[in-house]
Amino acid sequence: MLATLMPLFDENMKVHSYSVFAQKQNYLRNPTYFGIGRLDGASNVVGFDIVDSIGIETLSGDREVFLEINNISIFSDLDLQTTTPHDKLILLMDPSITPQEQYIERIKVLKGKKYKFAIRNLNVADFESYSNILTLMDYVFLDHHKIVIEKARKYFDIKFPNVKLVAVNIDSQEDFDKLQKSGQYDLYEGDFFRMPILKGEKEVAPLKVNYIELMNVVNIPNYDLDKAADVIERDAALVISLLTMVNKMTVNAGVKTVRHAAAMLGQKEMRKWINTAITKELCADKPNEITRVSMQNAKFAQNLAEAYGLKIFEQELFLMGLFSVIDVILDKPMSEALEMIKLSDDIKNALLKGEGKYAPVLEMINKYEQASWQEVSRLLVLQNLDMEVVYDAYVNSLKWYKDLINEK
Repeated sequence: MLATLMPLFDENMKVHSYSVFAQKQNYLRNPTYFGIGRLDGASNVVGFDIVDSIGIETLSGDREVFLEINNISIFSDLDLQTTTPHDKLILLMDPSITPQEQYIERIKVLKGKKYKFAIRNLNVADFESYSNILTLMDYVFLDHHKIVIEKARKYFDIKFPNVKLVAVNIDSQEDFDKLQKSGQYDLYEGDFFRMPILKGEKEVAPLKVNYIELMNVVNIPNYDLDKAADVIERDAALVISLLTMVNKMTVNAGVKTVRHAAAMLGQKEMRKWINTAITKELCADKPNEITRVSMQNAKFAQNLAEAYGLKIFEQELFLMGLFSVIDVILDKPMSEALEMIKLSDDIKNALLKGEGKYAPVLEMINKYEQASWQEVSRLLVLQNLDMEVVYDAYVNSLKWYKDLINEK
């Protein structure tokens, strides 16, 4: 099994819901699945077992989840495949479901059970022929490159006023800003929120400079705990967070100073806490999804360490994943962002050049996150990795992130 999450944003760049992109098999190792083998298990909705095994709260924070459904699985007994509340599931129809009576009647039955529906890959020329299906849809995904949204919005407002329109394939912040300003779409999907910065145009805020200084203090071997404590004391939010965490760990909750808390944690745990806590703060002015990507990439990379024969470097891999979107966080090109942070040459070579011993892990997490399953399958073969090992590493990172953000 391979599966990853793709966020859908509202006009304020807050995550509204997620799409689950999943694939059951490594087609490069099982070429028969390209033929009739692809029908094996086709009656099952691939994402259901993912949602149920992880839990809707862990998977999406209790938001709605889009799951792809095909012309075979739509007729299966969906109630036997999932225990997730139907109103949290949106069945995203693939092109194999056409405007035939059998599909229309089936959609009506499922909507009567509170399932929601969405459709993508429709061209403008298809709207009229799909009208009997569109009237049953809750969401319609539209490629903003191929449509005049002002005309499409008027058309849907008149004929299908209850449908929410989703702009897809948004590849730049400029495109999002333009579409958001038009006010014609309800939701937005694409890589725009994490696209790399090519030209640094902003000065890093003083508070972020303070956070970076703290990171640089702890990311050198045998760093000075007192020096780290001195920097932490400049930020009240960090002081409160550190003391709260340490007092939860102790029996008598008697830690009242930053230096005492630092001594209680020790170098290793202090470094780990600072890197995660500071990343949260650095992302405070960014979409929440950037925090998730940064944190999950860190844990995902660490989880893959043993599979790649890099177990002794798992903390370095954690940092590599954590800083995989540092260019977006600091609004700087990656080369400039990394000049501000003290990291090992191995991490920098992976992030800047895609070279060195950590680069294969970075390539895997990037391709996995993008749901580039053909590339992921290729990398699995090249590295002689079991698909389930990578999937488990990703799922574990989801659960870890959920626990992290829920810490009080």
